[in-house]
Parts: sequence; structure tokens; C-alpha cells
Amino acid sequence: KYQDFKLLSEGGIAKLYSAFDENLRRTVVYKTLHDHLREDEIETQRFLREARVTANIAHPGTVPLYELGRDRNGNLFFTMKHVRGRDLRNIIDALHDGDPATTAAFPLPALIDILTRACETVAHAHSRGVIHRDLKPANILTGQFGVTYVIDWGLAKVWGEPDIAHPEMGHDEDPALTPVGRRYGTPFYMAPELARGDAHIDGRADVFSLGLILYEILTHRQLINGETMQEVVENLLNQPFPKPTEAAPQNEIPPALETICLRALEKKAKDRYADVGSLLEALRSVC
Repeated sequence: KYQDFKLLSEGGIAKLYSAFDENLRRTVVYKTLHDHLREDEIETQRFLREARVTANIAHPGTVPLYELGRDRNGNLFFTMKHVRGRDLRNIIDALHDGDPATTAAFPLPALIDILTRACETVAHAHSRGVIHRDLKPANILTGQFGVTYVIDWGLAKVWGEPDIAHPEMGHDEDPALTPVGRRYGTPFYMAPELARGDAHIDGRADVFSLGLILYEILTHRQLINGETMQEVVENLLNQPFPKPTEAAPQNEIPPALETICLRALEKKAKDRYADVGSLLEALRSVC
């Protein structure tokens, strides 16, 4: 059924290919686990959850999922719409490097519009009882016709369902990666309550991650850094955050957007926006 496989990207957990669907005569994205993880119960459950959550959120800001199944060798796969566009990680890196074409194509209002659309999708997911928990620039895609997608729902918390896994964090892990078997996302973008391992996590964890993304949109710099997990957690929990205007004084950062960013980044969840809908309303008020 699927032919002409071409590798698009490869992470520590899964591989994405473009493939041609012979039945429907269209190109799709084909996602499958690495061979060494095909018997891994945690990653298999996470893979299935990603497919099912994506399919059931049913929002214009999620990538349409076409099929979930197993190939001839018994390996799980799912197929989805092939989105032609760029992710926010690629865009912000290009802006940081001063790429003229990207600078012209993505002025600040366009970036805020992308973030606003992402917030709409996440707010809808929250209304369906789903918390993403791995929001980061690489998981926000902007495609054709101005459509913005939020992807990679494999670590989502679904209310009423148990977490798939909760191992302890390793102090020496590479913090740039979403670790295998973990319930939290990429350490550079996790909320303080996730870093502490708090028992109760709600939608304000996603508010914090969206605040980190807004910070990068404003400054073209990553806020949380560290060579090891221990350093990342120390910087996240115990070090003060520089204001966007302090981190990037050369950028023209509107005061209202800085205020929104800093509120979303409050270390105590009770001091942030109460939900993503409130953050969305604040962003709309300045656009």
C-alpha cells in the first residue's frame, strides 16, 4: 500500500518518512518506532497514545491522522497529512542567525499569530481533558495557507487515564532530548512542577512552556540552558529569569508582550495565567 519511502527525520524514539499511498494516490507522512523499541511496552503505549490523542482532538490545529496499523513485520505505524512548511525551531534559529528571507517572512506580528493559533489548539485540547506536556518550538509547525499545527502528543496527560511511565530523571542525561520512557517532555521546556515531580499537574504546565516559546519569539534565544539535567533543573528552579528586554536589548520588544511573557513564566503555577485560554486572550488583546 505504501511505496517510495524517504526519510524525513529521525529522533531517539521514532522515524518519520514521506511515503506514497498507492490506494489514495497521495503522499503522506509515515511514522514508526525504531526497531530496537518495537517490543518496548512504554514506547509502544506512548506511540499508540500519540496516534489516538491526535485523532480524537479533532481540531484544525492538529495534523489529520489517516491510519494506525502494523506493517508486514508487525511494527506499529501511523500515517498522517504531509505538512509542507517550517517548524518554529527552524524559524527562530534562522532569525537568530539573521537570515534575510526568514526575517522578511516572519516579522514579530506573524510569529505572535503562529503562537496564538498554537494556543487555540492547546486550549481546545485542555477542554477535551488533554495536557500536551512537551510543547516546544520544534512541535509547532506553520504550513501552507497560514495553518499552524501543534504536533507530537505522545507525552500528553489524558485525564482519567494513568500515566504511561514515571521514572526518575537522570542528572547526567542530555537535556536537549525528550527522554525515552518519561512522562515529561524536553527538559529545556518543562515547567518547574514537572521538574520537581509534583503529583498534580494541570494545564498551567503548558502555559509555562508556551511562555518559554514566547520568550524565544521575542529574543531569538533559549531561556533555560545547561549541559546536564542537574544544571537545567537548577537554572529552572533556582535562578532568576532575565527579562526579554535584558536578554535581547537590540530587539524591539513591545512592553505588553514582555509582561505577558513574564506572567506565563512565573515559577509558581498559581501566579501564572489560570489557563491557556487566559493567555490566549492576553495575546489577542495586544495583536
